[in-house]
Amino acid sequence: MKNTLSVLFAAVMGAILTCIVAAIGFAASDSQSDSMLIIATRDAEHRFTVELARTSAEMERGLMYRDRLAPDHGMLFLYDEERPVSFWMKNTLIPLDLIFADSSGRILQIAERAVPLSTALISSDRAVRAVLEVNGGTADRLHIGIGDRLIHPGFAQ
Repeated sequence: MKNTLSVLFAAVMGAILTCIVAAIGFAASDSQSDSMLIIATRDAEHRFTVELARTSAEMERGLMYRDRLAPDHGMLFLYDEERPVSFWMKNTLIPLDLIFADSSGRILQIAERAVPLSTALISSDRAVRAVLEVNGGTADRLHIGIGDRLIHPGFAQ
């Protein structure tokens, strides 16, 4: 009985260790896609850690299925060229502000507090180079407006 318990304990501990190592590896691979972005308003500069959506799969998934987003984090969708884009909130569990910007990072449009789980399209009014998703209410809270600028290596500055 004692040997059986020892073997069972060792197996459980091995499984737990495997899960921890896998989680650390997953977190490390996620953090490699994170970068710093600054939103420069008339009054201040606000720093965000952004996850880059680079592949079509990453862009399609976006922030779906996440139940929280740190106040100073977001997701940046960078396109190869300026073009009209549309988003929806299907499978997105948290309200988001979508900030649309041109090739220089100048904010052209803001869709505030997009409704979680909605399939209504949120479209750019014109061609854009990027969309930044942040927590709903961030644009209002930080006084982010049209003409303010996103500063990130993905933009020509």
